[in-house]
Amino acid sequence: MPVGDYRFLFLLILSTLLDYLTGLKMHQTTNTKMRKFWFWLSVIINLGFLAVFKYYNFFADTFVTAISKLGLHAELSTIQVILPVGISFYTFHGLSYVIDIYRKKIEPTRNFIHYTVFVSFFPLLVAGPIERATHLLPQIKVLRTFNYHYAVDGLRQILWGLFKKIVIADNCAQFANIIFNDSDSYHGTTLILGALCFTFQIYCDFSGYSDIALGTARLFGIELLRNFAFPYFSRDIAEFWRRWHISLSSWFRDYLYIPLGGSSGGMWMRIRNTFIIFIVSGFWHGANWTFIFWGFLTHVIFAFAFGR
Repeated sequence: MPVGDYRFLFLLILSTLLDYLTGLKMHQTTNTKMRKFWFWLSVIINLGFLAVFKYYNFFADTFVTAISKLGLHAELSTIQVILPVGISFYTFHGLSYVIDIYRKKIEPTRNFIHYTVFVSFFPLLVAGPIERATHLLPQIKVLRTFNYHYAVDGLRQILWGLFKKIVIADNCAQFANIIFNDSDSYHGTTLILGALCFTFQIYCDFSGYSDIALGTARLFGIELLRNFAFPYFSRDIAEFWRRWHISLSSWFRDYLYIPLGGSSGGMWMRIRNTFIIFIVSGFWHGANWTFIFWGFLTHVIFAFAFGR
């Protein structure tokens, strides 16, 4: 099934309907057990969709490989589909909405169109930022008029994003790929140059897409969350993660790290919770062992820097 197949729309439609109705049900009931029922129903189904379409093949292949190492034989069928566009982003949008209602931080919107726009606002679905209902929904509800200066700013940011993506990131990618695809043939200084090219590539790729999204939203009179704040000028790794993919880092902080206990339980509690955050972040970026190792390595660096 190709990535643009219309049949993938059922995931977005079902997720949107589920979270919209869940929000209303949790707000209407005074029964604590029913509130928990609707809350966990939404969380389990949303994460279930994400697990099946994004992670099932990874875990199935990993299980078969592990079993074969023990001399045993196992066969698990895989899902022959490409990851549906935007599933990570609209899943996180819906989850944050449901969690905030469950915590009684916001009230649910009764306008289904408003909620649908919040979940599936098209500039956000490819590369974020990950929005919150507290920030985006109020902007959707108000009447907006065309603002020439706002639109010019938006176009300027779109052009800047395209420049970072096409001119910088894509060209750096060519050099990085040439060097790393044949790394044995190059000296250490050339490998360092390849690493620098990849450093600029990954930043300009991610931030370029985010700038395009922010600029496009401004054409509609909507201001999205800032996603990058010059992360390579950070003084330490903690500041780096506060500046890099800000919407994702803050999402994990508010909806995973703090509920796990944050740093209130001492150094080892903080290291454990940080480890969970970086492993989950690795999974979020991709269903591949390289991303899992990246999350683990980042945690080790973080723990070394702040666990002393």
